[in-house]
Amino acid sequence: MPGCLVLVVGPSGAGKDTLIRLARTALADDPRYVFPRRLVTRPPSADEDNDQIDEAGFAEGCAAGRFILSWRAHGLGYALPAEAGRLVAGGHVVVCNVSRRIVTEARAACPKVSVVEIAAPPEILARRLAARGRPEDGDLAARLAREAQVDADLRILNTGAPETGAERLIAHLRAC
Repeated sequence: MPGCLVLVVGPSGAGKDTLIRLARTALADDPRYVFPRRLVTRPPSADEDNDQIDEAGFAEGCAAGRFILSWRAHGLGYALPAEAGRLVAGGHVVVCNVSRRIVTEARAACPKVSVVEIAAPPEILARRLAARGRPEDGDLAARLAREAQVDADLRILNTGAPETGAERLIAHLRAC
């Protein structure tokens, strides 16, 4: 029986990686849940636990079909390894932070997809992005102005303690 590809989407600063990290810790003893690391054309940071890939490797991986999903945003390349698709096919719930712009592509690539949108008001997003202080984040105003509509199965307004949002995410994952 196929598993599910859970796409966690939302604007920069909404707390997607924080909620995913809390869910991964809570579900660590259950092998059904898998949280693959994204490949990104920048080094990992305290705010984002990714595997770094250079531009040439990203282009080669896209051309060779080594990714189940890939996209460009904020001048960077992002990808999920093809292994994520094989894990879904094997019955796992695979949880990934992706761009809202690739939800349609993901739904076409995978038989069962669930979308969780993490959101926060603009003033909270601005404060969180400024606190990260990552030069590679680029123009913060442009990040905040970027909007994309998505048909989500669950929407979490992440304005309080991260554990509150994580509880809702974990309950959703258990229901997948």
